[in-house]
Parts: sequence; structure tokens; C-alpha cells
Amino acid sequence: MITFDNVSKEYPDGTAAVRDLNLTIQPGEFFVVIGPSGCGKTTMLKMINRLIRLTKGTILIDNKRISDYKIDELRWNIGYVLQQIALFPHMTILENISIVPELKGWDKEKIGRRVDELLEMVGLDPKTYRDRKPKELSGGQQQRVGVVRALAADPDIILMDEPFSALDPISREKLQEDLFTLQRNIKKTIVFVTHDMKEAIKLGDRICVMNEGSIVQVGTPKDLLENPADDFVRNFVGTDRVSSVEKMDLTKLVRPLNAEEIGLDYQLHSISVKTSIKEALEILTHEDEVTVEDQGAIIGKVNRQAVIQYLADHLQERGNRDD
Repeated sequence: MITFDNVSKEYPDGTAAVRDLNLTIQPGEFFVVIGPSGCGKTTMLKMINRLIRLTKGTILIDNKRISDYKIDELRWNIGYVLQQIALFPHMTILENISIVPELKGWDKEKIGRRVDELLEMVGLDPKTYRDRKPKELSGGQQQRVGVVRALAADPDIILMDEPFSALDPISREKLQEDLFTLQRNIKKTIVFVTHDMKEAIKLGDRICVMNEGSIVQVGTPKDLLENPADDFVRNFVGTDRVSSVEKMDLTKLVRPLNAEEIGLDYQLHSISVKTSIKEALEILTHEDEVTVEDQGAIIGKVNRQAVIQYLADHLQERGNRDD
């Protein structure tokens, strides 16, 4: 658990990067921080692992102040993924991923098993990629390596600062899907900074909207879409674009049952094919997947990610990266 207790960051010239942040990020939560350029989201992220020192207040990890941790102990338990992939070009992929485990004293056999496990987890065949250099990989493949390098020593917390924003749209979308699936399996606490509302809606369990160094609203994607706190959030999220989509039915989102699934006795919550997107999102806030019925017969399934993705596709990308 990460707690911000009245945290501020001010620079000697009087500039306030963040003001009076009060926030708790739960264990295993995918927590997205978003806002316009200069709003303080990257500063907030970097204060967690003490890359930037706070001026006032307290940040706690598992109820212990970050200042009470030894710096190596703190950072070894926090993976960090940057927009600039920052792999060491003279090292192999194996060597890049092995850095923190080696510093922690893991033996070579354990490190090798961990590297292979992580590469397989993100769809990179270890035999093919383990001994390659970063220049031999595409941008998307390099960023996959950046993600698993942050996971190498099995940290409890992962910080991700605009990790996909430099990628082409196809690679970016694929990595978003991979990260969403990965998080369902590893259940790490992820703090993810982005300027892209589509990305935030797609990935976040909760989203923190910031402006001018302060938190404007924290809530689930559903909260922000349905109940924006003010005009700033409403405009940034693009709520007006979503309002018309909410009235559409689920037909195009239903995944038909395959031959093996037909006739099975499902224990899932069931909804009508005529259920609106808005109503489906309400139900899928508490359920990962539901069956869909038409005139009493189950015709398919729909999951939370499909609905979130559909809504995200109707949002314009808003905001700009931090300077």
C-alpha cells in the first residue's frame, strides 16, 4: 500500500510542482495518473522511489515512511519503466534483465530461469531473444524487455512513466493489452503515468486526474465517465463523446460461444443482449465476465475489458506529455 499524506513539492524559486496530495493506492491496484502537461503527475511518480525529494508531508509504503528505507532496499523493491526504454546497448537481453537480481545476489541458475519465465510471459521466445542485443529488437520488443526488466527481481511495486507513448499505435495497443493481461496474472501494485485518456480508461482500476499540481478527482473509469467532478474532468475525459455511446446495445461486443462451450452450465451473472453499454459497465464493475442472453438462451459472453475498450475507442486522446 502506498500512502501520500499531505505531500507537496516546491522548488527554490517558489514553483509548486505538487500541492497537498492525500491519496492511498491499494496493494495489487492498477492506478493511473493523468493530466495535462506540467500538472505534476511525473513528479508524483518519482517521489515514490525518491528520485525527487518531497518538500512537505509523508509518503509511506506498507505504513513505513520511504525516508526510513535504505535507498537500495527501497528501489530494489520498486520496478521502474520509462518512456525512454533505456536498455544498455552493449548488453544482451539476458544481461539487461539480470541487473537487479545480480545486485541482490541471486545465483545464475535462478536468474536464468527467471529471465526465461519473464520473456515467455510477454511473448518473446527465450531461445530466440535471450542473447540478442537491444538494437536487434523492434521498439515494441524493446519496451517488452523494459517491462520484464522491471519485474525481474519480483518487486511489489511497478512505476511506469509514459511507457508506451513513443511507440507506433499498433505496438502501443498490443502492449496495452499485454500489460492488462499480465497484471491479471502477477497482481502487482502498478502506478502508471499517461497523457492518454483512452489508455487510462483501458488499463486503470482507478484513475487520478491532476491539474496544476493538485488532485481533481480519483475514481474508477465508470466514476469518471458518469460522474466527472467538474468541467475540467468532463472536458479532459471527453464525457460528451461517450454519452451517446452509452445508449448502444451490446450486440457488437458479444463473443459467441464456441462448440465446446455450447450447453455448459455457466455460473456467471447473465444479462440481456438488449442491456445498454452503461448498464453493462455497472455490472462489470463487480464481475470480470458475464454471459449474454437473447430470449432466454445464452448466445455468448462479454467481459469488462471489451466494454472498457469500446468506450475508450470513442474517447479522443487528450492532454500532452509532461515537459
